[in-house]
Amino acid sequence: MTSFLDALASVNKVINDFVWVKIGLIVLIGTGILMTCATKWFQISHLKHWWKNTIGSLFKKDVHKGGDRAISPFQALCTALAATIGTGNIAGVAAAICIGGAGAVFWMWLAAFFGMMTNYSENVLGIFYRRRNSDGEWAGGAMYYLADGLGSKKGCKQIGKILAVLFSIFTVLASFGIGSMGQVNKIVLNIKAAFPVESAVAFGGADWYAIIIGLALVALAAAIVCGGLKRIASFAERVVPFMVVLFIIGSLVVIGVNYQNILPAFKAIFVNAFQPVAALGGGIGFVISTVVTEGFKKGVFSNEAGLGSSVMVHSNSSVKEPVIQGMWGIFEVFQDTIIVCTMTALVVLTSGVYDLETGVTVASDATLVAEAFNSVFGFWDIGEKFVAIAMLLFAFTTVLGWNHYGCKAWEYLFGTKTIRGKLKPRHIYKAIHVLTIMLGALMSSSLAWDISDTFNGLMMIPNLIGVIVLCPLVAKITKNYVDRKLKCISVKPMLSYDAELQEQAEKDL
Repeated sequence: MTSFLDALASVNKVINDFVWVKIGLIVLIGTGILMTCATKWFQISHLKHWWKNTIGSLFKKDVHKGGDRAISPFQALCTALAATIGTGNIAGVAAAICIGGAGAVFWMWLAAFFGMMTNYSENVLGIFYRRRNSDGEWAGGAMYYLADGLGSKKGCKQIGKILAVLFSIFTVLASFGIGSMGQVNKIVLNIKAAFPVESAVAFGGADWYAIIIGLALVALAAAIVCGGLKRIASFAERVVPFMVVLFIIGSLVVIGVNYQNILPAFKAIFVNAFQPVAALGGGIGFVISTVVTEGFKKGVFSNEAGLGSSVMVHSNSSVKEPVIQGMWGIFEVFQDTIIVCTMTALVVLTSGVYDLETGVTVASDATLVAEAFNSVFGFWDIGEKFVAIAMLLFAFTTVLGWNHYGCKAWEYLFGTKTIRGKLKPRHIYKAIHVLTIMLGALMSSSLAWDISDTFNGLMMIPNLIGVIVLCPLVAKITKNYVDRKLKCISVKPMLSYDAELQEQAEKDL
């Protein structure tokens, strides 16, 4: 068995390096640049407009109003953030700094800047190509704009369908790994470290403490996901703003106490992006490549822009305008990486757990953020406990968000028709996904995490092919919106690929 697992790990590493490093990151950043140029730098040129229509609209009733079997734009954002704000925002940022130094943060920002327009484009296409399923719910995502968008191009019908199926398969597999087992595994490890309790070994090396945590998470997750997207969105709407604000406040306290290190930290970020510290070792070309790769990879891992994941929940929004939900996609990446990840990075870089001159850390990436918080909240290890609770909230909401992603991909593969009474294919998926939570609580190997990371990368490939091919359409929809809403030009709105849905959406505007 050991030799089999070693061989599996070796094969996975080869595929992972190819998908993420050799082609993935290049295509990903290239797509972000392409969409930024195609939309005439929308994230900058219309900064005031998208800011006003996202965070600036939170006190308007419309943004909190759902529709017929649809969720509100704010609920869609919170559910998407629930899935994206996870272990990558804490452990991922720490790992990027440990491996690539402070300079990795700069490349993380750059990935987010262009990722804003990749996420924007995914959401625009998601709303434009969505349709109602047999239950009357909105169904949208990369699989639909691959099948109906890419598939509508001359000679691409079969290619579109094949890519849509592959994307759905990779999404389901990733939802079991990074969307469940990997997140729960981190929850258990952090809780056991922050709140140690002596516990007897039960079976297979697992202890009763881990089993109890796992069972509690299974019960809570089952109670929420059985209520469908409405209940997931309702939970996310309440928990996500709370957990983000709480983490930001805690981070600001640590940064504030170490205010004298703020400017040196920013200097290290910008300087080390091009002149890495000596502690990283290796030739300058190799080191810079490592810094850039880690920054880009952890940035994408954090905000998921380009994976085609969050579009599956954004497509359930009650909005009629594709560009409106696209702007929420811009804010999603901004909130996730530019705000939350930056807070984590500054906590590490200002607290003294990372030497800005040498790049030496006082702990591994797994405990670096906890050590940083403990530098200020050291009494009774409150800092470590705070990080453990933050990881619990971040990771558990990620599990819920990915449950919806996997469910939508499963629905695309197996349909929504009732089988054997009231049983539907999605009920089977939800049962399997909830059971993987228990596996995540018990597993000790990182192989499952590494494999699911590969499936995440494999999701990205077909999705980006669709976004690139449909780039002219995104540009056209964006121009149509700008002409109508900002330039007050009287033109027919572009709201849906389907004539019937287009007509209905026009009446509702």
